[in-house]
Amino acid sequence: NNAKSRYKVIGYIDRDAKKIGKNINGVPVFARRTLTEAFIVKNNISEIIFSIQNIDSVKLRKTVEGLVDLPIVVKIVPPIEDWINGELKVSQIKQVQIEDLLDRAPITIKNSKIAMELMNKSVMVTGGAGSIGSEIVRQICNYDYKSLIVIDSAESALYDLQQELKQNGFHNFIPIVTDIRDKNRMNALFSEHKPNVVFHAAAYKHVPLMEYNSYEAIKINVGGTKNVADLSILHNVEKFVFVSTDKAVNPTNVMGATKRIAEMYISCMQKENKTKFITTRFGNVLGSNGSVIPLFRKQIEKGGPLTLTHKDITRYFMTIPEASQLVLEAGAMGEGGEIFIFDMGESVKIYDLAKNMIKLSGLRYPEDIDIKITGLRPGEKLYEELLANGENTLPTYHQKIKISKVRDVEYAKVRSKIDELCITNMFFSGNTVKLMKEIVPEYISKNSELCDFDKVDSHQSPEQKLKVVKS
Repeated sequence: NNAKSRYKVIGYIDRDAKKIGKNINGVPVFARRTLTEAFIVKNNISEIIFSIQNIDSVKLRKTVEGLVDLPIVVKIVPPIEDWINGELKVSQIKQVQIEDLLDRAPITIKNSKIAMELMNKSVMVTGGAGSIGSEIVRQICNYDYKSLIVIDSAESALYDLQQELKQNGFHNFIPIVTDIRDKNRMNALFSEHKPNVVFHAAAYKHVPLMEYNSYEAIKINVGGTKNVADLSILHNVEKFVFVSTDKAVNPTNVMGATKRIAEMYISCMQKENKTKFITTRFGNVLGSNGSVIPLFRKQIEKGGPLTLTHKDITRYFMTIPEASQLVLEAGAMGEGGEIFIFDMGESVKIYDLAKNMIKLSGLRYPEDIDIKITGLRPGEKLYEELLANGENTLPTYHQKIKISKVRDVEYAKVRSKIDELCITNMFFSGNTVKLMKEIVPEYISKNSELCDFDKVDSHQSPEQKLKVVKS
């Protein structure tokens, strides 16, 4: 209807057989099968706009993937509730982003069980300025807590979060710049603020960087977690929720091994029967610092190529708000000792994701932008897992959260080995990677110089030797 519009509507596409063949305001309604490349070229079509309301992301992905090979831009109309004053502005029709195709069902931010759990509580979030930690903080801000202590060593990121929360009208929070490895400082903070609930999200997470910086990875992912867990018991914290990763399952790298050791230490602490220790484990989060989608986006802006480590590599993805919501939910339902596994949906082939991102940017693969295979990085897996061998799951009342049934560990022996690892690391007095492999027998390095420590033990049976070689 807009006389100034440079758009000309060629037609509508509808599945309803009663509408197909009819005209609406002189514009014909076509069947889906009409939309062929020949039809698009003949009618000089440059854009296709999805105006299906609340379309399921799986359906959207399947439909869009059928269109991305055509020489068109695919756009989407936002849900009606997002229209400005009930009217749709042309500026709101945006190009379909890869997140729209990977995104999952919308989640409700407010939850009565979480609300009861946090009511009048003092809550501490470590790593509170990171990708997951900051979203946990944002969501906690919607509840009636007593005080919120946000801890991070990244000064600028913490400042940015502080400004954002202030601008959104939140004031009842305390940002603190400190390092969780500083036990005296952390002890003073626990004494001053007396947290009832601790969400521990502080960690080093980049696999290739940590592979040859094991000193730092152990210091923060194991030593830092140990500090915060020990202080939680000392200061009678009610619940300690640990944010872990699928890379802790059958780890092939230093980062994953340190997170698995942290999980094991938390299991040992549960035996103290004072604080309820809860672990949450999930895969990659969309748009987090250093994740693949922002990287691909930057590479597309520079004209490519997109770099991919292996053509068959797959990953599980989840949105940051959903991951954080499920961490809060698991924390509320946990009674201590559980490892909660999140339903990550289907794993995504990164090669397909890269091709779709190129095409959704209105470019052609490989003519405009190519994909370059660089080879697996040190410690990198082709496929991530959410369960280790010997683990299976139990359902919970939340369909997206399962409880992992973990193998029992010898708590006294494991705790003593973890203490030895932290001391050895502190004084550079031994081979810490070898020690980690003793604590986590399933930790077998991949594409790394650390593979040398996986020599087959002469005391192993032929079956055990075969298993190590196969891994």
